[in-house]
Amino acid sequence: MTEDNNLKNTDINSTEATEGGTGTEPSRLRLKDRRRMRMSPFLKIIIGFALTILIGGVLLSLPISSKENVFTSFDQAVFTSTSAVCVTGLVVKDTASYWSGFGQAIILVMIQIGGLGVITVGAAFALVARRRISIMQRSTIQEAISAPKMGGIVRLTLFILIMTGAFELAGALAMMPEFVKSFGGKGVWMAFFHSISAFCNAGFDVMGAETGNFSSLTGFVSSPLINIVAMLLIIIGGIGYITWDDIRNNKLRFRRYTMQTKLILVTSAVLIVVPAVLFFFFEFKDMKPGERVLASLFQAVTPRTAGFNTVDLNNMNGAGRAMIVVLMLIGGSPGSTAGGMKTTTAAVLFGNMISVFRRKNETGFFGRRIDPMLSHVAGAILMLYVTLFVGCGMALSAIEGLPIGTCLFETASAVGTVGLSLGITPTLGLASKLILIVLMFIGRVGGLTIMYAAISDKKETSRLPLGKVTVG
Repeated sequence: MTEDNNLKNTDINSTEATEGGTGTEPSRLRLKDRRRMRMSPFLKIIIGFALTILIGGVLLSLPISSKENVFTSFDQAVFTSTSAVCVTGLVVKDTASYWSGFGQAIILVMIQIGGLGVITVGAAFALVARRRISIMQRSTIQEAISAPKMGGIVRLTLFILIMTGAFELAGALAMMPEFVKSFGGKGVWMAFFHSISAFCNAGFDVMGAETGNFSSLTGFVSSPLINIVAMLLIIIGGIGYITWDDIRNNKLRFRRYTMQTKLILVTSAVLIVVPAVLFFFFEFKDMKPGERVLASLFQAVTPRTAGFNTVDLNNMNGAGRAMIVVLMLIGGSPGSTAGGMKTTTAAVLFGNMISVFRRKNETGFFGRRIDPMLSHVAGAILMLYVTLFVGCGMALSAIEGLPIGTCLFETASAVGTVGLSLGITPTLGLASKLILIVLMFIGRVGGLTIMYAAISDKKETSRLPLGKVTVG
């Protein structure tokens, strides 16, 4: 406190000497600048997402946003806005049949902002305006996209923007023939909407007016084109920007990839192949072989964390829905458009388990060990997600009087920012909607980001005496 007071006095005195007056206004400005400098990147990310959600909620509540040209209740508008910005896909109103063209456009813009990240979008505007990006801004961007270092962050941001636009455009052009064939000229809009929604792992669809409310992509379960393009967009968006950059620099030379990229690619492949095989043998038995393969693959890809579905999830057995819950909680990869605990977290937890079973003191992958602190962080993330998932699921069940399994599916979808639903979200009361809104926000911003913003950074100055505890 003494040092802070000395700094304040020095600033005020220097201002008075320079301006030749009392220096009250300049000193206030300097104090504001100092407070702005002290705002952590984590807090900036939280505020950015919250303001974007609020603005989106206000716009969606206006009559111009609904097809009936009526005001939408603010809780429903904010729920939709949160789901869009947090790229979740849970909805209380069918996107196609309730929202007007303006409302759908607002939702799509929020999906794009949420997928790229509020900070990245802000940096994009600064780059377009040719404004210099300060060190503090670069630090915030680094945290927002989970970049390993601050150096080259502007170049990486440009790369992200260019590649995002390229993938979304390619996806839209690839899906357009199928949609135009089915829906005429409207198919052009549908192709762009679903391409952006898939790449951003959002799960919003505009099929309701054509194939029934809340139908998602169930009308295209037998379409190889729509299934394959959507899955590719989901996977590419979900592996993370840093992974793209590593692949761009090292092409297909797997050995030259960083350990994180290798871990992301291998873990993602395992989390697609294993569930797909299980779904193929234990689900969708009434389908033709080709449809069954597509349905199995799609339902293995979409829970991490896209939110589209090509089959009625209520018709899946309990084991299949439990598998989807696990995939929803794991989610995508760091610095991607996806949410969840992240593939790297799951890999580190699995690696820790193997190390304990083998009585090894260190956890490693691909011939390299990881920082022991990462094991603590991974464990903390797991406990945070499980606590939120189970606790809020129990709360929903108690409030709404619904089966606990159904409620757990919904809370896993919300905290994992997935958007898959068993159909109860539109029927929930205000308290339950608020619970899901909080879960979606935490899932997109990140539990650790919120914790780091809320808890001051206090360095450990001394170590406590060692105590012994038996576990297992």
